[in-house]
Amino acid sequence: MSDPVTAMKNATFTNGIAEVREIGPLGMITLRGDLNASYMRKAATNVAGVDYPEVRTCTCAGERGIAWMSPDELLLMCPYDEVSAALEKIDGAFAKQHALAANVSDARAVFQVSGPHAREVVAKLAPVDLDPQTFTPGMFRRSRLAQVPAAFWMRDEVTFQIICFRSVGQYVFDLLSQAAQPGSEVGVFGI
Repeated sequence: MSDPVTAMKNATFTNGIAEVREIGPLGMITLRGDLNASYMRKAATNVAGVDYPEVRTCTCAGERGIAWMSPDELLLMCPYDEVSAALEKIDGAFAKQHALAANVSDARAVFQVSGPHAREVVAKLAPVDLDPQTFTPGMFRRSRLAQVPAAFWMRDEVTFQIICFRSVGQYVFDLLSQAAQPGSEVGVFGI
């Protein structure tokens, strides 16, 4: 098997008001089914090793996580080299249940925006209220960054993690880097 290559080969932009970097490769599994079913909750938490998320949240620790994507969809995250074993566990848990599990690791690009102005960088691009009183660490949104679909959450007070389709990875990296240009602070969040 060949070594995985990320969409942007782990590109970074560090000369602005926030650091933008591609992270990965990251293992990602789309899980669709009844999110209230005990077999779904058990399989997701056993594979990801983190707590089950509430609606519109993401629970994560390191490379592991579970993101609530929609009323019938989760995104499981794990180390890239563990995806095959994780899918086997899920298939065993879902043997007689109606559910879908698919490896989407190589179809996505993952970015991190960090620093005291990270919130402002993302707010320039996404039609989401990112006020610190409204959008707090752990909250998750599927939205848009300019013209493309993306999903994001805050890992902590100054770090966003963003997932988009691999095919628009360059576009998203360029958008984030442009929004983080030196001197582009808007000051809307009082920083």
